[in-house]
Amino acid sequence: MPLVKEFENHLTEKLSVLYDQQEARSIAQLVLMHLLKFNKVQLSMNGIRELTMQEVTSIEMVLIELLTGKPVQYVLGETEFYGCRIKVNENVLIPRPETEELVHWILADQKKNSKEDISILDVCTGSGCIPIALKKNLHSAKVQGLDISYGALETAMQNAVLNKTEVKFYQCDILQLQPVNEREFDIIVSNPPYVRDSEKEKMHKNVLDFEPHLALFVEDNDPLLFYRSIANFAAKALKTGGALYFEINEALGLQTKEVMEQAGFAYIEIKKDLYDKDRMAKGILK
Repeated sequence: MPLVKEFENHLTEKLSVLYDQQEARSIAQLVLMHLLKFNKVQLSMNGIRELTMQEVTSIEMVLIELLTGKPVQYVLGETEFYGCRIKVNENVLIPRPETEELVHWILADQKKNSKEDISILDVCTGSGCIPIALKKNLHSAKVQGLDISYGALETAMQNAVLNKTEVKFYQCDILQLQPVNEREFDIIVSNPPYVRDSEKEKMHKNVLDFEPHLALFVEDNDPLLFYRSIANFAAKALKTGGALYFEINEALGLQTKEVMEQAGFAYIEIKKDLYDKDRMAKGILK
């Protein structure tokens, strides 16, 4: 039977037809850690351990799926997000590191705030990764999530149970959203669809083939459609002095700022991600 390290090299070689060498090795390691129940240190320390026939069969089955271009997170059925285990499937986007940065920004701001029993709403919640990560770190907060997709909401509810977090989820159309109670929330956050149809050609094939287009794309003639609707909703639903956070299209930072200003937000910040791209926006309700 092959050794763990030998099979890591085997997986890396096979996956190199779809990915560059570094990404192929990262995916190979993720597969082995998941199936062998190792962390990264254990994977390194067990390189000379022999795999069993059952383990080899399981890994080869995963490899067959990966070679179709299906993202490793969908093949394994889960990913990690801000220290939370998040189940993913083709009803929800795979959480990105940039979205972890958005969560980190919110939590960093809350460290400066002495108020603990805050109310948070996540709009376009998808897998629920944002509200779950926020609730896990802000134990006294009341946290809710909204999405139009019932499949996404089912996944989000499973993730809340998996992470032992109390988050309530509701189905609604963001474009027709009206607050049930005005001035209810301290924070509203959203990572809505923001990739323009014309930008599809720049995206990796496995994103286009497998991730839900409903959660990704907007028409070129009105790319800030969701931002406008959410900002106008937030202007009614946030308490005075409440904060609205967005993940944004890197090419539309100034336009997003204008949308937020027109809805009544001030002190607007556009924040860059680790790749030095405009990726997040924050405004305070006047």
